This record gives sequence, C-alpha cells and structure tokens, in this order.
Amino acid sequence: MIVKKHFFRHKSLQKNKRMIYWIITGVAMLASQFVGSMLQRRFREYSTIYLETGMTGREVAEKMLRDNGITDVEVMSVGGQLTDHYNPRNKTVNLSEVVYNESHVGAAAVAAHEVGHAVQHAKAYPFLQMRSSLVPIVNLSANWVQYVLMAGIGIYAASQNTIVLMIGIALFSFSTLFSFVTLPVEFDASSRALKWLQAANITNSTELGKAKNALWWAAMTYVVAALASLGQLLYYVSILLQNRD
Repeated sequence: MIVKKHFFRHKSLQKNKRMIYWIITGVAMLASQFVGSMLQRRFREYSTIYLETGMTGREVAEKMLRDNGITDVEVMSVGGQLTDHYNPRNKTVNLSEVVYNESHVGAAAVAAHEVGHAVQHAKAYPFLQMRSSLVPIVNLSANWVQYVLMAGIGIYAASQNTIVLMIGIALFSFSTLFSFVTLPVEFDASSRALKWLQAANITNSTELGKAKNALWWAAMTYVVAALASLGQLLYYVSILLQNRD
C-alpha cells in the first residue's frame, strides 16, 4: 500500500513538473514575441523621425568613436534588419543597411549603442570581459546540452542515477550565467550611447527620449531571454532534487 501511494505521488509530481515546464516555456515564448514585436514597432516608428542634424548611422558611429579616442575600430555595413552588432575579435561596428545609411532616430540610437560596446572593449569593461570569456564554453555546451539533459532525465527516471543529469545542468547553467552577464553589458552600452547623444548634441530632447525608448525595448529582449533561461534551469534542478526525501 505504501509503495502504491509512493508511485502515485511520484506520477503526480512528474505531471506537475511537466506542467510547470510548459507554463515557463509558454510564458517565455509569449513574452519574447511581445517584446520583439514592440521593438520592431518602435524601430519602424522612429525610422520615420529624422534627426535635425541629418547625421546617418555611420556618421554617428564614427563621431562617437572619435570622441572616445578610438581609432582602431571600423564601421561597416551588413545585410539584414536588426543585425547590428560589435565584433570584438576584428574590432568592427557592424550596422544594418537601414541604420548605416539612414539619418533617423532609430539609426542614431542603434549606432551609438553598438559603439557603446566598442567603448566598453577599449576601457576593459569587466562584464564585457566576463561575457567574452564565457563565449567558448557557451558555444561548446550549446551543441550538447539538450542531448545531455534528455539523456540525464531518462537515466534518472530509469535508475535514479543523477550523474548525467548533473552534467547537463552544469552545462545549461553556463548559458544562464551568460544571459545574466549580458544584461549589464547591454544596459551599460545603452547608457553610454544616450549620454553621448545628449552631450554631443546629436539629438534634441524629443529625439533623445525616443532613442531611449527604442533602446529600452531592445534591452528587454535580453531580460526576457535571461529570465526564460533561469526558469528552465530551475525546472531541471527541480527534477534533480525531486523525491530527495
């Protein structure tokens, strides 16, 4: 009778944990879609508001680099939309065509934000250095983590052996850590961008407010990703800790 109760309790716990997993996944997907949609909407809106200075994204980026005394970073144009990024390996600020060639508020905000990462690199910003050090580990674990976790859950369910599951959780934790280390990197780059846009008189007060809003929605994509990763990590940890009593 006791064994039977334990069996049904175990099945109930498994069912509840699966439900929690799907809730976490569903909420994360909805939040990601909402934030992504708002980001695209704001960028489209601010792409119709042109700077009084008439500076293109390329010109904004190049001036911000000069003002920060950075001479070894090149500003380049890349294809796609919202593909803008700073590459610390070859020291390039890569701007999508709608940012590189245009002179609207959205272009100025994105260009200044990406240069903000170049400034972080030049000044050895600690969180950027930490994120860069995690990249090789995260890239390696990304190729294996889902397979290891699935195998670990299967082995644990069959034999209560937790070794493989613990390895999978350890691998996944690097991705979660990377997501959270990314947050101060992104917020700091936006802060540097907005301060410079105002100090250099690239934007007026109205334009600056819209640039701030655009960068806020961009930052929210990283916040959602970090929270989703944490939720999944806690789910896998809960599987490991279940029935420990």
